[in-house]
Amino acid sequence: MTTLSQIAWDDTVLPFQLDRSDVRGRIARLDGVLEQVLAQHNYPPMVEALVAEVALLTALIGQTIKLRWKLSIQVRGNGPIRILATDYYGPGENGEPARIRGWASFDADRLDPDAPPFSQIGEGYFAILIDQGEGTLPYQGITPLDGGSLAACAETYFAQSEQLPTRFELAYGRSILPGQGERWRAGGVMLQMMPAVAGAAREGSGEGGLLRHTDILAGEEDENWVRTNVLLDTVEDMELIGPGVELTGLLVRLFHEEVPRVFDPQRVEFGCTCSAERVRDSLAIYSAKDIGHMTTEDGKVTADCQFCGAHYEFDPASLGFEATVNPDGTPKAAADE
Repeated sequence: MTTLSQIAWDDTVLPFQLDRSDVRGRIARLDGVLEQVLAQHNYPPMVEALVAEVALLTALIGQTIKLRWKLSIQVRGNGPIRILATDYYGPGENGEPARIRGWASFDADRLDPDAPPFSQIGEGYFAILIDQGEGTLPYQGITPLDGGSLAACAETYFAQSEQLPTRFELAYGRSILPGQGERWRAGGVMLQMMPAVAGAAREGSGEGGLLRHTDILAGEEDENWVRTNVLLDTVEDMELIGPGVELTGLLVRLFHEEVPRVFDPQRVEFGCTCSAERVRDSLAIYSAKDIGHMTTEDGKVTADCQFCGAHYEFDPASLGFEATVNPDGTPKAAADE
């Protein structure tokens, strides 16, 4: 049976503000979209857990930014789990859903099933990339892997790159609802001090000189931040994951003394932007000789989307800057006459 609260809040990000403490936030719950992201691949459980965590972070962070196109999170390390990558596409029009996709690259033979998933990434970096589309320069912010979780890395990123104290509280895992099979669910809260309140720090007190909230805030602002974090500490995993607890009810339960104010919720769904045309465009820089090296014994060039699993096959004569035929197979010379 599907409850009304599940229908209302699954695959949703709800923005809010705590007026008493000048803290803004997002609360999110992912169900179907997360299941679709993970269903594209047969990941081991620890890889699934990390993809679930980074997808939830992507939904929370992506909704905080006025996007014309895409926000991406990339995690790269030298451990068995080499890459975690997600994209968040902002809605094209008001009322449309945002779209999320994600994937992971890993060496199955090197995975340690008894080790914490985050430790399997090894040394590397956590990066957020913002691309507002044609005519703009992409932005990229990078921070080292630190703190024992991807959520901690995201907190460090905002403190270091934006000098905004930020807190994430996340829960995710496989669950079984009445009348349904086992599936992934996730939920989380993001708190962030309002930009007008946060100040600048000269140096950080964290490991390697990384910034902490105490390096940025002082006085009443620091007291407000600590108080809201203490309140968030009381949240339970099942409250975050749901579906029995509505997001608005959870906000009231956690922050009623901080005067919470909610804004329009944002729906999210799984979505991939891959297409045959995009693959052709990516291969346009290669010569006929290069294309020949990519051609299979069957005389085709193939490509698979890492995000959604879509499979594409091409006539090698139609690829690269020395292509002799058009995508529809007609000779290029005939098309140019």
